[in-house]
Amino acid sequence: MCDCAAFLGTAPITEFPAGVAAAMEVGSLPVELWRLILAYLPLPDLGRCCQVCRAWRELVLSLDNTRWRQLCLGCPECKHPNWPSQPHVEPPSWREALKQHALATRTWTQNGPELQSSACLVFFRRRKDRRTWHVGPGCEFETLRGALGVAGPYDRVVLHPGVYEEQAELAIKVPVELIGLGTLGEVALLVCIEQQCPTARLCNLVFMPPWFSTVVYKTSWGHVQLDNCNFEGAQLQIRGPGTCQARFCSFSQSSSAHLIGVALSLLDSCDFSGSDIASVTVEGPPTSERNWACKHLAALTRTFPTCFVSESSGNLKPNSLSSVEPHPPGCNNKNSMSIDEWQKKVLLEGVCHSTVIEDGWSDGEHSEAEDDNLDSETGNKSISFTLDYKIPCDHHGLSHLLKPQTNGSLPLASCPDPPSETPEPLTFQQELERDPEANMLAASTLGCILRRCLFRDGKGGVHVSNYGQARLEGNVFRGLNYAVRCIQNSTIVMLRNEVCECRASGVFLRLSAQGLIAENNIHSNGEAGLDIRKGANPIIVCNQIHSGLRSGVVVLGNGKGSIRSNLIYNNKEAGVYILFSGNPVVSGNHIFQGQAAGIAINENGRGMITDNVIRENQWGGVDIRRGGDPVLRNNYICHGYSDGVVVGERGRGLIEGNHVYCNKGCGVWVMSSSLPQLLGNFITHNCMYGLAVFCRKDPENIEVREGNWPGQDGMGDGGANGERRGVEAEGRDGQENLNEEGELFAWESDLDSEDERHSARRSISVALVEGNCMSYNGAVGLYVKSSEPLNAFSNLVNCNRGTGIAVQQSSQLTRLVANCILENGRGGVAVEKDSRVELRGNGIYENGGHGLVFCGNGQIVENDMLGNCGYGIQVSGNADIKVLRNRVQPAQGCGIAVLGAVRGVVHDNVIFQGHPGNKKTLLYMDPGNESCVLRNNSIIKHNNCNTFASAFMLENPPPRPQASSPGLSSSQYPSRLGISMTNRISATVENGCHSGSMFCTIL
Repeated sequence: MCDCAAFLGTAPITEFPAGVAAAMEVGSLPVELWRLILAYLPLPDLGRCCQVCRAWRELVLSLDNTRWRQLCLGCPECKHPNWPSQPHVEPPSWREALKQHALATRTWTQNGPELQSSACLVFFRRRKDRRTWHVGPGCEFETLRGALGVAGPYDRVVLHPGVYEEQAELAIKVPVELIGLGTLGEVALLVCIEQQCPTARLCNLVFMPPWFSTVVYKTSWGHVQLDNCNFEGAQLQIRGPGTCQARFCSFSQSSSAHLIGVALSLLDSCDFSGSDIASVTVEGPPTSERNWACKHLAALTRTFPTCFVSESSGNLKPNSLSSVEPHPPGCNNKNSMSIDEWQKKVLLEGVCHSTVIEDGWSDGEHSEAEDDNLDSETGNKSISFTLDYKIPCDHHGLSHLLKPQTNGSLPLASCPDPPSETPEPLTFQQELERDPEANMLAASTLGCILRRCLFRDGKGGVHVSNYGQARLEGNVFRGLNYAVRCIQNSTIVMLRNEVCECRASGVFLRLSAQGLIAENNIHSNGEAGLDIRKGANPIIVCNQIHSGLRSGVVVLGNGKGSIRSNLIYNNKEAGVYILFSGNPVVSGNHIFQGQAAGIAINENGRGMITDNVIRENQWGGVDIRRGGDPVLRNNYICHGYSDGVVVGERGRGLIEGNHVYCNKGCGVWVMSSSLPQLLGNFITHNCMYGLAVFCRKDPENIEVREGNWPGQDGMGDGGANGERRGVEAEGRDGQENLNEEGELFAWESDLDSEDERHSARRSISVALVEGNCMSYNGAVGLYVKSSEPLNAFSNLVNCNRGTGIAVQQSSQLTRLVANCILENGRGGVAVEKDSRVELRGNGIYENGGHGLVFCGNGQIVENDMLGNCGYGIQVSGNADIKVLRNRVQPAQGCGIAVLGAVRGVVHDNVIFQGHPGNKKTLLYMDPGNESCVLRNNSIIKHNNCNTFASAFMLENPPPRPQASSPGLSSSQYPSRLGISMTNRISATVENGCHSGSMFCTIL
């Protein structure tokens, strides 16, 4: 007792001779010499020296890397503190490691209330009664059965080197300690032992199964402590209320630990390898009955130092990871890059340059008539439109999106540079503070606790089922079929583990499983890093999920979950994949540098996707198709190598308040019979279109319609089919994966009905584009080529290099209402022939070409078109058109020009003269046109104005767009404008796909 008491600080100081202590002053010799002398002292003497005085204590503590290290590594019951996963890593303190080991190895002796009342006999109340029995050739006993028959309570049975085999089951009926003599491996037991006493300890033994059972040790109510033991082809079985504490043990050759209904057990620093089933199985809910050891194990768990895994698994910030991966533009969150620099870089890399958008439509779309008119009228010289003749229009209904903010900075819609910063993910502590459920799970200690263990080269790691509970902290899972499998209403807590190189997915959660998965390093797995299905609902926060051969996280089959503040990067397929009615919350993550889409929602997948940073992915930042119907809100989707958001065939969803910028393709690409709702997004600084609504019916192209898009650069097909094949492959890799749970892919047959899925959201039949800012894009702001209707209300389309809005094909009605289209590099709005378009209540200001070029059929009603460099309104071709109650002021050219065989009426329009140097007729119609009626139009020139200021003002109503628009009921149009629109306006597109789009060439 003196050895341990002195070491733990419980021996009285007087045990060290006072005279000697006085004579041995620390300052009498150099410190180095004292350290050399003290390095020869055994553990009891070091403990006494440590209690002489403060100077002596500091001197003894300074021996941490020398004498304390020797004592720790020389202990036969102890291995390296970081064995088995990191034996090359030094512990923070060797003395502290030895102290923790001494405390842990004595847990089994703390049985009985009488020990708590004794101040001096801390460890062994019955120490005087303890005897040591020797077993082996030439010893007191030759068999273990004989020694156990005579051993008294807390006696020690020492087994000498040899192999001990018993032909029948042994029973331990009194507390006893079994110790193997010599090095580990010299004493082997081929036995089956059942513990029938409150406590026991086994140390330095090798267990192998006897001929009649694979179970070598079992207990159903007592506590067993295992130190430095090996299990070879054997099973350890603990049944609640029994408990187990195992340290520095090895389970090899298909060995396993099976814990059934345990309230609390601890497996610390154990090595599991070569299993053909799960290495650790935790089954059943923790029993309500507790044995004496539970409170001691709980206290021991809390005193252990914080676990760590590997140097590579620290909580890295997103920017610190860019040094490992390629450096696409924008990999530094704080790196500001102008649109010119971004597009120049992209063109140099040959991405946009080699992508064909559409025949006859370049990155800035002038129609041929517009080009000819501008060139002939001005001789390629623009007329200056001075403020003296300009009608003020900067107080329109969307002007608040363009005005400088209170701090003097420019708003996003009028800033020529893209956003320079993105939000950082929250830390684990911040997540715990805002989530009481996660905080409760992080502090829980029920069930089986595995800490600092190594699982390698086997079939499975940990299997938790049937309401079981487990806590995994600081473990390493490597080279398994799967690392963790949690099913059937079980609960798991995973903290700071490393899960890598699994042949299937790393972590499976099924059948209403739940728990907390935090600060893990999950990487390089053959399937998904995390696979969530069948009602599982875990909390997944602050993990690194990367370098997977398929997706990072997959949620399907009615799976749920809260996926927050993770770093998900460099996965071969989608960072987060949601399909088959998966419905998770995906929030605050950084999803970047993936080789496919950032987030893919497919096959009726749903989800709440908010506040994520999705950047630098090879495919679309977010891909929605084939019934996908998520809520996509307040995300940063940027610096992608393709489009920002893609809504594919039969895609749905609410896309609201996102920042979509600096993508090499389009900001948002909508195609193929989709019904999205795009509200209040900032779609800026993308190399191609801001928003492209595109579709071409192609019923014969089954391959494209089914989503089997051609691969790019030999990467093969992706999308839902690729992930679905991964789901099927999982069943092939691990034959038990689905069949053992009775699932048999049943989640495909019990999907929610369409009515149930959309019962909480307003049903729409037309895709909606409302309240968005489409600015500084490299081509057209809003591009439409669709055979389905489209409604675009209250959008700000400004400063794009091409035309503001271009409608090249719209066989059904496209409604452009209350939009502000200004300062685009070419025309304001261009409508090609055979298109049906209604323009109502728009403000089209100061664009580089004509305000409106209209060659289709429809109505142009109550719009303001001021300050455009070409014509105000040009109607041409065989259009059937109504031009009613518009206010027009051209900078040069005609105010309204009717060219060709146009049919319709032009009446009640007001045309203001622009610059006096403009000699063109303000209202012009081809002389041979007899099918168009001009009636009751007003032309206001400078020399007719008695009061110039009042005549050249837009009053009653003020400049459009306005806060309300005629012709729309309150149920059709929102009561307020800007980013917080509540109305749902939409556009449906049909089967097929634009063969030249960047996204389709990849998918």
